[in-house]
Amino acid sequence: MTFQILHYEFLGPIKLSEWGPPMDEVIYLLLAGSKDGWHIIYASESEKTEEKDFFIKNDKFKCWIQNAGSVKNLYLSIYPMWGSSTEERKRIVDRVISRYKPVCNYVK
Repeated sequence: MTFQILHYEFLGPIKLSEWGPPMDEVIYLLLAGSKDGWHIIYASESEKTEEKDFFIKNDKFKCWIQNAGSVKNLYLSIYPMWGSSTEERKRIVDRVISRYKPVCNYVK
């Protein structure tokens, strides 16, 4: 399944609880699932991770849970960008944030 954001085809969404490493050079979105569809609550990028607790250790994890209602309603969607630079990924993340205004990107 794919999820189109701007003109990019993101993979997923899948339940965050079903995700497992590794994850290389991606843009990722955290989504809250609801009967109305998907709501982007956080957007970011990662160079590489093999940590199973990568998302749980994120300082925005509490915000994700609060906005999704529970971990059961928390979904992940990724856009692979193998061989990309951090700057390339950040440019796209900034565009996603500007367009969709994910609430957890604004929480301190």
